[in-house]
Amino acid sequence: MSITAETAKQHANDPAVVCCLTTKGTIISPSDLEDPGIFPDLEDSGLLTISDDVLKIGQVIGAKLLKDIDALTPLTANLLEGVVNQAPASTPLEPVAEIISGSSQAAAAMETSVSGGMVRIRIEEGKGINLEFPTVMVSDGGMVRESASGTSAASAIKCEDKVKRTFTKREFAVKKVELGEKTSFANGVLEINKNLCKVAMRSDELVKKLEMEIITPDNKHVFSNTIMDVVPVAAKVEGRLGEGVTNVLSGMVVILTGLDESGLQVHEFGSCEGFMDEKIRYNRPGCPDEQDIMVKLQVTIAAGTGMERRGPFAAHKACDTIINEIREVLKKLPASESVNEVVYNDVERTGRPRVVLVKEIMGQGAMHDNVILPTEPAGIFGGRPNVDLGNVPVVLSPNEVRDGGIHALTCIGPASKENTRHYFREPLVNLMANDPEINLVGVVFVGSPQINEEKSYVSGRVGAIVEALGVEGAIVTTEGFGNNHIDFASHIEQIGQRGVSVVGVTYSAYQGALVVGNKYMDSMIDLNKNPEGFESEILGDNTLCPEDAIRALAMLKTKMAGVPIKAPARKWDQSIIEANQKLVGLTSNGI
Repeated sequence: MSITAETAKQHANDPAVVCCLTTKGTIISPSDLEDPGIFPDLEDSGLLTISDDVLKIGQVIGAKLLKDIDALTPLTANLLEGVVNQAPASTPLEPVAEIISGSSQAAAAMETSVSGGMVRIRIEEGKGINLEFPTVMVSDGGMVRESASGTSAASAIKCEDKVKRTFTKREFAVKKVELGEKTSFANGVLEINKNLCKVAMRSDELVKKLEMEIITPDNKHVFSNTIMDVVPVAAKVEGRLGEGVTNVLSGMVVILTGLDESGLQVHEFGSCEGFMDEKIRYNRPGCPDEQDIMVKLQVTIAAGTGMERRGPFAAHKACDTIINEIREVLKKLPASESVNEVVYNDVERTGRPRVVLVKEIMGQGAMHDNVILPTEPAGIFGGRPNVDLGNVPVVLSPNEVRDGGIHALTCIGPASKENTRHYFREPLVNLMANDPEINLVGVVFVGSPQINEEKSYVSGRVGAIVEALGVEGAIVTTEGFGNNHIDFASHIEQIGQRGVSVVGVTYSAYQGALVVGNKYMDSMIDLNKNPEGFESEILGDNTLCPEDAIRALAMLKTKMAGVPIKAPARKWDQSIIEANQKLVGLTSNGI
């Protein structure tokens, strides 16, 4: 398969191999050369052997062939006349793309040439440096980029921070949870009315049984059905989501578990039923923390409804009915009793690169759904399921996300599932919203439909929204793997083809290896943390954590700056993730 002039430029330092039978006297052009992206497959099949003396693509373009040669013949100096002398490129020291895609184009390295206003230093084998970065002067609090002549630009870009909205999260520490005759909170003790299970069962006719159990940190060796969700208990005291005041119970979470009347676990790809000390990766953003008290709700739904939208949704409604009574108590607590207050700001940072976070969520129907912008933080009621909205992208402010604007209904594989608590503590939202070097303009949530035509439709809308927002950079994330990677790749393409720097973040590794790709998928972050690269059926095992967020944002900044990012290895390699963590000052254990 011949290549284009653009591909030849991208692969100027890769081996030059003719794609077809080529005759004597041919002036070598890109159309005569094979795509380097498929060389590994050709070598594995025995169709291609590349010797050490093969020339680079940048050396052979325009050279004259001296004899007839067969297809897949590497070009060497004795076969050509007019070879371009080209010094070997130095080895990049930048981050490495971590994910392997089924598309050869996805592994293409980014090449950027910047002139004027740049500092250039060269490194070769430890003897020199070859780095480039803009020269910048600061004047009157603003950032002025220096011109090629060394003089400052005529007008400075004024850097200003404007707080658009604020909300305060007040935390009330829970030291003990017990079942009793009423629901109350005093002196760190949360009492939950044990009769609430009967009330919650009436929330939906599909709920056939509901049991509540208190799991303490010192007694986690308790069997649990598959965990459908981890829900924080929070209530709006003033204002709406993203504004005003929210009261939160810290030190406890609600764990929703489910099965149907026939004994089938309510799950899709993988289930985490088992002992709770073994099937949960504690301290992950979407999981309970080690010292959290867990209120475990076991919901039994009508037989055969576990793989339908209505079955899991009924379980979540029953759970939210119980939490709602706790919320009413929580709203009445005086601010003086809170143990901590955190103020969250949505900030407009003028003079800094405008960036957007795109989060793909499940939307295939059945049990794949999410609720957007409920009335209460992390709740159900008052929100809109993204499936009912047609899975089209919806923009939330960072504060709306951090104030419980997403309730997760999805029952995908537990290792890569982003639970409701994950969105409540979303690492990338927190990191990007607080970074003074970028201007996070919003968080776009887009559903992943089941039908390919619908996938194409919503991806097109993602590209249109990103273009309208006028951003310079975007990070696209998705939970799970498989079918939704079709949308994931399309989102990245729609953004990239509009000239916006884009980084992709997903679980891939061995089991979730991408089966689609495109040339814009050259900067990727793999969320895998399982040594074998599999869906481990441990809750939260392969989800987005703070260390992943730091790598993703560092890679986006690198790409926006025009610094090359090395292509990934051909197959999944966890050591690349470890190396990138070191590049950004992390260890395998996190920050």
